[in-house]
Amino acid sequence: MEEHFVLPFLFLTYMKKLLLLSFFTLSFANLFAQSSSYWQQHVDYKIDVTMDVKTYEYKGKQELVYTNNSPDTLRKVYYHLYNNAFQPGSEMDARIQSIKDPDARMVNKINSGINEVKESRIKNLKPNETGYLNITNFRQDGVNIPVKAVGTILEVTLAKPILPNSKTTLKLDFDGQVPIQIRRSGRNNAEGVELSMAQWYPKIAEFDFEGWHADPYIAREFHGVWGNFDVNITIDAAYVLGGTGYLQNKNTIGHGYQDQGVVVTLPKGIKTLTWHFNAPMVHDFTWAADKEYIHDVVKGPNNVDLHFLYKNNPKYIENWKNLQPKTVQLMAFYNKTVGDYPYKQYSVIQGGDGGMEYAMCTLILGQGSFEGLLGVTAHEMAHSWFQHVLASNESKHGWMDEGFTSFLEDLGMNEIADKKVENPFTGAYAGYFSMVNSGKELPQTTHADRFDENRVYSITSYSKGELFLTQLMYLIGKENLMKTLKKYYSDFKFKHPTPNDIKRSAERITGANLDWYLTDWTQTTNTIDYGIREPRDIGEKTIVTLERIGRMPMPIDLLVEYTDGTLESFYIPLRMMSFEKENPNPAIKRTVLGDWAWAYPTMEFMIAKPKSAIKKITIDPSSLMADIKKENNTYELK
Repeated sequence: MEEHFVLPFLFLTYMKKLLLLSFFTLSFANLFAQSSSYWQQHVDYKIDVTMDVKTYEYKGKQELVYTNNSPDTLRKVYYHLYNNAFQPGSEMDARIQSIKDPDARMVNKINSGINEVKESRIKNLKPNETGYLNITNFRQDGVNIPVKAVGTILEVTLAKPILPNSKTTLKLDFDGQVPIQIRRSGRNNAEGVELSMAQWYPKIAEFDFEGWHADPYIAREFHGVWGNFDVNITIDAAYVLGGTGYLQNKNTIGHGYQDQGVVVTLPKGIKTLTWHFNAPMVHDFTWAADKEYIHDVVKGPNNVDLHFLYKNNPKYIENWKNLQPKTVQLMAFYNKTVGDYPYKQYSVIQGGDGGMEYAMCTLILGQGSFEGLLGVTAHEMAHSWFQHVLASNESKHGWMDEGFTSFLEDLGMNEIADKKVENPFTGAYAGYFSMVNSGKELPQTTHADRFDENRVYSITSYSKGELFLTQLMYLIGKENLMKTLKKYYSDFKFKHPTPNDIKRSAERITGANLDWYLTDWTQTTNTIDYGIREPRDIGEKTIVTLERIGRMPMPIDLLVEYTDGTLESFYIPLRMMSFEKENPNPAIKRTVLGDWAWAYPTMEFMIAKPKSAIKKITIDPSSLMADIKKENNTYELK
């Protein structure tokens, strides 16, 4: 009896231990899976392209060595074929026709009786005016495989899977046509620039911890894989080129690129030149070309060559000359504020349809006022830090590149201005408040293509994105914010940072808890609204009651002005932030009060003077908090 009882008992005990061990093994496996180290893919492009400047057609070959640093086995890859957007019936064409406020650059305005009709410019493109990019002879490691073009995306089912930590070589032939310029890339723009070659080549899509980012091109922004580009561009010898990368054969090409003292004489009768560019560690490659470009080179900070390529139009040459020293000043300020620009050249090029950032260059319109030219250069060059070194996903988190760029631009423009202002961000606040009051705001987590209106997308990305940083300055102080930007740049340059990364950079600098801020500001449309109720006397003292009306919590800076001309500030920490900000104005006595937890709608504190001694009480005298009702932020004794 005992033997028969003991054996089953021992067996059951063993099985329990085995199950328990299995449970812990699985738990630890899941734990490590969620905390696996950062990885990103890598690409090495070799592209040879020949441009026919009479037909605006081009043909090329591309070799791409793709390194799979992910833990996944890849059985498919995707390429972007951006040119295909510029065809009647494309998704971009459809979006122009359906969105409530189409981009003015992409429509023709037609007066039809009482109403003005905005007609898509893509809709009526003739065959020789469209854009296209066709792929043939696709091979993986020498094996031909079929491909499938779906709008602006090329789907490729691989001949053999790409295993983790392995490489494959993908080769293809392509032929394209440069469209009439409608948006960014194109030919013969309104200012007469002949070729603005952005998004012109088959570009492999980004694959990261979230999977593939093979978004169709509907006129928004971009995302790319970090890598190296080796590009040969053969074009009519009369054309001057500028763009991404370093010209490898500058003493053969000339056109202002040659070394000092070198005289370049082209052979008689030469019809074409092949420009050889090399661009290390970038995630895009762009170029522009025109026969009438003036090419100036100015030394910038850290021995960076600043190239300026612009049309030989006497009316605007002075603006372009005056732009050059200002660009040097701006780059020096951006370096000091965020971190050093990591390349040795940057090109400001007349081209495009407004202003757009690219790797090591920008394409901008070159006519108009000097102030406009300087402003757009300040913005687009700032993108070299916030997008072309800190390469966030612009489609998913447009506020991280456009907003942070706008912040740096406003700081920089104020720095080099003859008359500085105390708060250079007022325009961003005004834009945000107008959007909130319109009732059309969407969370910043909205994909860039999904906004109902272009205006709401723009304010959400640019203005509200900028306010993420200005309010972070309010939360943790200016000195800590500047340290945060430097740490963010240092930790995530040449990577693909996500919203959590900027938040964690700030937390690591300050020790503050900021998850609530990232959540409320970027993932909801919660608003900030604090108010001051009528203060009340208690003997020789005054009780002040503050109320939280909006959903979003904030710590409170409060300034009291007394009738005798003296000032006193009060600071109310936010409990969930677990942080106390240093006094932003040490010249004014500050009292730190007990913290305020979000669940309590009101907070009271005492001023050690009677109500009659108070002239004015102000919530957030810095105006850095985006409180949507400024009228209840102030109490003034009448």
